[in-house]
Amino acid sequence: MKTKGVVKGIVSNLVTIEVDGPVAQNEICFVSVRGRALMAEVIKVIGKNAYVQVFDSTRGMKVGDEATFEQHMLEVQLGPGMLSKNFDGLQNDLDKMEGVFLKRGDYTDPLDREKKWHFVPLAKEGDTVVAGSWLGEVDENFQPHRIMTPFALEGSYKVKSIVTEGDYVVDHVVAVLTDAQGKDIEVSMVQRWPVKKPILVHVDKPRPYKLLETGVRIIDTMNPIVEGGTGFIPGPFGTGKTVLQHAISKQAEADIVIIAACGERANEIVEIFKEFPELVDPHTGRKLMERTIIIANTSNMPVAAREASVYTAMTIAEYYRAMGLKVLLMADSTSRWAQALREMSNRLEELPGPDAFPMDLSAIIANFYARAGYVQLKNGKTGSVTFIGTVSPAGGNLKEPVTENTKKVARCFYALEQARADRKRYPAVNPIDSYSKYLEYPEFEEYITELVGENWIPMVNEAKTRMHRGKEIAEQINILGDDGVPVEYHEIFWKSELIDFVILQQDAFDDIDCVTPLERQEVMLKKVIDICNMKFRFEEFNEVSEFFKRIINILKQMNYSEFRSEQFEKYEAQLVSLLQERLMEEAVATPEMK
Repeated sequence: MKTKGVVKGIVSNLVTIEVDGPVAQNEICFVSVRGRALMAEVIKVIGKNAYVQVFDSTRGMKVGDEATFEQHMLEVQLGPGMLSKNFDGLQNDLDKMEGVFLKRGDYTDPLDREKKWHFVPLAKEGDTVVAGSWLGEVDENFQPHRIMTPFALEGSYKVKSIVTEGDYVVDHVVAVLTDAQGKDIEVSMVQRWPVKKPILVHVDKPRPYKLLETGVRIIDTMNPIVEGGTGFIPGPFGTGKTVLQHAISKQAEADIVIIAACGERANEIVEIFKEFPELVDPHTGRKLMERTIIIANTSNMPVAAREASVYTAMTIAEYYRAMGLKVLLMADSTSRWAQALREMSNRLEELPGPDAFPMDLSAIIANFYARAGYVQLKNGKTGSVTFIGTVSPAGGNLKEPVTENTKKVARCFYALEQARADRKRYPAVNPIDSYSKYLEYPEFEEYITELVGENWIPMVNEAKTRMHRGKEIAEQINILGDDGVPVEYHEIFWKSELIDFVILQQDAFDDIDCVTPLERQEVMLKKVIDICNMKFRFEEFNEVSEFFKRIINILKQMNYSEFRSEQFEKYEAQLVSLLQERLMEEAVATPEMK
């Protein structure tokens, strides 16, 4: 029997309900307001009082309104038909809703119950299966969508019967399983799972090491992220977080892309809705939206829905990971998720932490990031969820609590810098402050050495060292003036500028330069490092800048040319000619050095 309750207090969307029976933490309830049932989640229980956060506006709610508790946590429905859909944080299908604004208490089915899917059985009668075992598969937008044994089942089961290959709706019973006691369990293509509980159907979760190619040089070359890795992108407004996210989403070597727009401004979410259906997937040539799911949550929605949106996105990502797929989850922005946590914590009158965020903010962030990862499934296959979140620190302050706590758990840190954005050096990722801890993993070093070559990591480390040295010299030149430092300092500075302009900067709106395969990144990095290791002799600082500007111009033109094309090789020949000409001039000027 369901527990009932009566509203006793209202503070915005935090509602106190006196209950007449047992309730559980994170249990879902519906509060009746003027004939509409508003969904809410229990976040605290003290005695007979349950404190719930309502996922809708509480305008019009009054003391005495009734509530019914549903005896389950906030759940998502998992099954075929989620790809290319636009959901809100509660997994309502936004395309099924009418009007410009979401109506209060209006909930829609996330799946199409009428559409038929072509089911191909993978298991057969008599097979022993466990939670997460693949029973069959359907084709979902050219992706193999595995129909799995429900994750909630414990122990092993025998397949009593399974349907033959054919077309079925998602609610059709495709298999009957028998447990150890002889009880039959019917399995359809749909299952439910609570969003705040990780899906644990793997046998092992080893340390990730396989490079996730994004085509973005400052990531792949300088600070690589791996399949099943975690990273975050902090930066003030206007530094290019959204463009960088879109570039990664479009170009990364992932099977499924999930975008969680958490508390974003409505115009940015509209931009995503308009742009993504038009983007062409560089891997398949079809629309990128075919393998994308968007979880949209705007800043004007109740704060409780922000928290739900990131958990909904992560649960869907874990579901596809259990199918042996590579999933990329992008969340923008986790700062607004943390702000929602702060708001609810303040309303509950909990002891505040730094900047009034909850005291357990670090634990909440750590637990969420821990759900990403590279896993080995029970059938020997592998899957991964790679999570990249953005953080929007007020005023670009990277010392604020959300950034600091995220830094403790995320293995990649891509710090967007206002100064680089102002100088139009995009992506505006600071090459000095940013890092990837995966470069320190022996497994990754072994993998990348086999994939690219043994000189790769030494070249990357040399490029980082030169960037650091170049920054120090730039500060000295800024203080002492161009003629206040030795000419050799100008050469070191311009070699760091060569790395910056050719390797780090990239044009996201150019058809060729927007995505750089790893083979091309290796070739260009080697060229740049070879030039940096050449010894030149200059008489004055103006000579240094003129020479390196010519080199940078040629290499930039190579970046805009098709790899190994006639035009690319033409610029390559110009580069060789320029370097030889310079070295010959120096040899003539100093014959004793021949």
